[in-house]
Amino acid sequence: MNSRFVLIIANFRSYKLKDVEKQLEKLGVERINISRVRGFGEYHNYFAPNWLDYETRVEVFTKREEAETIAQAIMAAAHTGHAGDGVVGVLPIDTLYLIRARSEATPETFWPKGHGDAALERRGAESRT
Repeated sequence: MNSRFVLIIANFRSYKLKDVEKQLEKLGVERINISRVRGFGEYHNYFAPNWLDYETRVEVFTKREEAETIAQAIMAAAHTGHAGDGVVGVLPIDTLYLIRARSEATPETFWPKGHGDAALERRGAESRT
């Protein structure tokens, strides 16, 4: 499958949200959803009455070619070096629909102004050097 869009899902420590937001803003990333979630993975507190900890989830719909740059930015901003830092996943999107238009989205209709493209391209070039 060669989808044009991907969904990036990142779960990380809630206190790192501002750092992640700043990185994504620098890149010009749009279409971000932020949620408070509960769960555990590598780290959990066995002494708490409930093992689940609060984390933050960020979801970003983006173009396939921008996914690596965005995922790397999230990881850099959310990293502490301790167990339980979180995870980032990149999932292919078969079809993306725009509810207002009641039609399938294209890169041109999803990002009509192309906002953020130059910043993402610049950041990607910097990370490769």
